[in-house]
Amino acid sequence: MLFSIIVSLIILLYCLAILALIYGFNKVNAIDYLGLKPKTKFSIVVPFRNEAENLPVLLESLWKLQYPIELLEVILVDDESKEEYKAPSFKFQVSVIKNIRVTNSPKKDAIATAMQIVNSNWVITTDADCIVPENWLLTLDNYIQLHDVAMIAGAVTYACTNSFLHQFQQLDLASLQGATIGSFGINKGFMCNGANFAYTKSFFQELNGFEGNDKIASGDDVFLLQKAIAKSPEKVHYLKSKNNIIITKPMNDWKSLFYQRVRWASKTGSYQSSFGKGLGLIVFAGNLSWVLILGSWFLGLTTFQDVILASTFKFTVDTVLIYKTNHFLSKRKMHHLILSSLFYPFFSTSVALYSLFGNYEWKGRKFTK
Repeated sequence: MLFSIIVSLIILLYCLAILALIYGFNKVNAIDYLGLKPKTKFSIVVPFRNEAENLPVLLESLWKLQYPIELLEVILVDDESKEEYKAPSFKFQVSVIKNIRVTNSPKKDAIATAMQIVNSNWVITTDADCIVPENWLLTLDNYIQLHDVAMIAGAVTYACTNSFLHQFQQLDLASLQGATIGSFGINKGFMCNGANFAYTKSFFQELNGFEGNDKIASGDDVFLLQKAIAKSPEKVHYLKSKNNIIITKPMNDWKSLFYQRVRWASKTGSYQSSFGKGLGLIVFAGNLSWVLILGSWFLGLTTFQDVILASTFKFTVDTVLIYKTNHFLSKRKMHHLILSSLFYPFFSTSVALYSLFGNYEWKGRKFTK
């Protein structure tokens, strides 16, 4: 009896947290204004490692940008690729430089290396396996002209098939993106995605870059965002625009997906944001509670009615947030929602628990806790 009460209270707290994010998501207005003449010069920084297959696709999408080439430069930072990558000739400036490793985080080092040669105040980071929309920079520029801002977070979605593996990732990413947008909507921003992240060089220097979290392998985006919000929250915005959604590739096997999510989860304990830590704990507890209540039903320790009640509340709020976010991110319909919802609590709790103790692999390297 006591077990059922505790689990029910945790799931209730979980539902209230997700409802707050749904409220925040609705509060962030979508902005697609493109009426101003471009003025902002951007330096696009792309850390990469063994991405000879993906980089031409990214560069082609950059070639198609509706933006003056004199206001654009691209810096590709090679992080010890097996083969040297030589960029083809473009009308805009493309530089390929070697990463200078000084910390435990290859990506943070790559961005810091690029910062030494950028020729503009606004820097945007993205990933080698991404495709950018043609009005990406124009939307950012117009937003910058209309707002007093020094850091802008943007959305990322997947280009995926209808397979369960890909659709599971899309729904998972939709929940993360929904939490990101929702947290900004309630003035508690704590998360972003480095594949679509812009900030001024001067603000980066004012924050002392990645100093303080450079021993953590991941988190070049999240830790910098949290430092920025702690120092100057009014300068950090989320740009909710369909013109500003980056498309990236999902993982093609479960092992890679598991390690990717472990890498993401491993930095939660080092968050500067108390809201981010608290939300992470609530989400973990909510998913673990559902797994436990289901297991206790199989063991005859609780009733089927308790399982149905907990499932109904949890999956209803999850579905609302995911549906809203997926509708913003993609024109594609959601697939495998019920199966993904049933599988996700097991996957999520496994990732969270493994991230506390286990090592993981990424880009051919092994990282330890």
